[in-house]
Amino acid sequence: MSDIVHLTVDGKAIEAPPGTLLINAVKRAGIEIPAFCYYDGLKLQAACRMCLVEVEKTPKLQVACTLPVAEGMVVHTDTPTVHEARKGMVEFLLTNHPLDCPVCDKGGECELQDMTFRYGFGESRFLEQKQHIDEKQWSAVVYFDRPRCINCYRCIRVCDEGMGLTALGITNRGVLAEIIPNEHDHLNCDECGMCIDICPVGALTSGMYRYKTRPWEMKHVGTICTHCSNGCKTTLGVRNDEIIRGNNRDRSGLNGEFLCIKGRYAFDFTHHAERLQSPLVRRNGKLEAASWSEALAEVAKNWTAIKQRGGRFGVIGSTRTTNEENFFLQKFARQVLGTNNIDHHRSGDVPTLLDALSGRTDALATTADFYERKAVLIVGADLSQEQPFLAWQVRANVRHHNAHIYVATPGPVREDRVAAASVRYQEGGELASLENLREKLRAEPELVVAFGDAIQGDAVRQLVNFGDSLGVPVKYVALLDYSNSRGALDMGLLPHLGPGYHAVDTPGMSLAAMLADESLDALWVVGANPLGRHVLAASKPFVVVQDLFLTDTAEHAAVVFPAASAYEKSGTVTNLCGEVQRLEAAIKVAGTKPDLEIFGLLAREMGANLGIWQASKIFEEIRGSVRGYNIPLPILTTGGAAQTAALNGHVPAPPRAERIQAAHNTLFTSGSLGQFSRTLQVVLEAPGALYQGR
Repeated sequence: MSDIVHLTVDGKAIEAPPGTLLINAVKRAGIEIPAFCYYDGLKLQAACRMCLVEVEKTPKLQVACTLPVAEGMVVHTDTPTVHEARKGMVEFLLTNHPLDCPVCDKGGECELQDMTFRYGFGESRFLEQKQHIDEKQWSAVVYFDRPRCINCYRCIRVCDEGMGLTALGITNRGVLAEIIPNEHDHLNCDECGMCIDICPVGALTSGMYRYKTRPWEMKHVGTICTHCSNGCKTTLGVRNDEIIRGNNRDRSGLNGEFLCIKGRYAFDFTHHAERLQSPLVRRNGKLEAASWSEALAEVAKNWTAIKQRGGRFGVIGSTRTTNEENFFLQKFARQVLGTNNIDHHRSGDVPTLLDALSGRTDALATTADFYERKAVLIVGADLSQEQPFLAWQVRANVRHHNAHIYVATPGPVREDRVAAASVRYQEGGELASLENLREKLRAEPELVVAFGDAIQGDAVRQLVNFGDSLGVPVKYVALLDYSNSRGALDMGLLPHLGPGYHAVDTPGMSLAAMLADESLDALWVVGANPLGRHVLAASKPFVVVQDLFLTDTAEHAAVVFPAASAYEKSGTVTNLCGEVQRLEAAIKVAGTKPDLEIFGLLAREMGANLGIWQASKIFEEIRGSVRGYNIPLPILTTGGAAQTAALNGHVPAPPRAERIQAAHNTLFTSGSLGQFSRTLQVVLEAPGALYQGR
């Protein structure tokens, strides 16, 4: 059998692999066949009949969305018969469809509107009164307008197949057919909004966006989600310096069209009423508003005095600040403050994994591997709750490639539904439980292993040894919490390792050790809230905080700087798989500054020369000095993701006194940012729980 099928479409000779659907084959050749129900990657429906075409030697029109190409096939997509059929389908869909385009949120982006312009009649022959059903609110973010629905079933399929849920269904038949939620009058789901974005008309609309603006009135900025570590690209719609909408309909970025509730809706913290917009300086025991010059001078004066008397500094960095900011921060701490007491909230043991894999070139997984590889092993993680994009990739891999999924977790997870085998374990039995899967894993041609914070230290090396014993190619990824958790590690926000995991001469104190040190003189906290879960032992240290809100840690500060969020700055971030992507500033919040600018102003105030504090300049320094980061710039500048190179060398990792502890966020929690996102707070499912299997 030939590997290529030859066919003719509208007089043009084209080629396609066997089994390719006609609608996809002609699209690759630059010929468009319209469709409402068809959606690439989902099961076939053949419900809307808009993709009708003429195929020679067949007695009637054929639907291109279910018809595989055949050798010698001759197809006509632009004939009077085809046009007449498509006109009839548009007219049929409009019989009960309200003509409310001027107020519909989908106006300007509506596929039915486009097809009406292209194929529709100038006037309707349907004179009867249209059926009307009042709009319904299914959740805080999802509204349903039944008269606009064209019964394409995209929403049902993306929820069932893509998200692994059955939150939507259909009731009745014919003209009375209606999409309904799984809990009678409300949704009980991930609230991801995929059903809204996939809807070709305005039947499903967003509670965040509805009746606010039009697509052409917004500026569209592609940047990286600031929440979990998967690194999804989100396209923010901005009007009057306010984020109105988030989506990724153009499928740019490594996540395609996928976004969870946090990537699509949890941008609303940027304009929260409690957002800091002025520096605060403690006077007479109270934090009071001050000018930037006053606040900077106060910090420089105290830091200089502490340094001159040989005081002890502690620096706690962030997992949401950019690579450039993290690199500059550790440089500031080590070269200006003279301390290796620098750390951040670590949520996965990446250094030990890199050390265990030293010398190997193809052992670190990418996000694409979760979709492309034949088998995936998940250890100690509720993937759908904690790593939603990786879970989406896993489910798509099962649907499209029949991949085998293996799960070892302390409780039930959604991945059990598609798993070839699942095992449960008690705390401490993670590695032992894998022995129950050994024979099945050895039979696989290749494997991706994703593990959570339950596997750390020597257990990471034991896991790699287990993978080696299987005799198949294995790739690994240590699961992390936040948008730049991996970048914080790579850039050297560690007491014993500098950028690129090079050992420092004199290791400093870890985060927990700094907070427990009663003799600490100064604590500098950037974009973190350690006092939300720890206690500061020192009686009166000089605390400086850079953050968006007055957190528990900021309440203890002598000086607080209002920082810009990831949606308000440029730079790069690195996801859990080591894939680097660019941030693009979408808005500007008055009174705030990016952390990098605050670092630069503080360095200048202290008379230190750390180079130009400009993101592009610092990234050039990173590319030249941090192992693995000499990545191609064109990939980043065009909006792509470039994976850092493997280290291929030993990573010194002395034993840790305290355990690495992930935050274990669910779909509806995201550290401090989640607390200030109204959307995450008001959905019925919040805050959710892990290992519930839903």
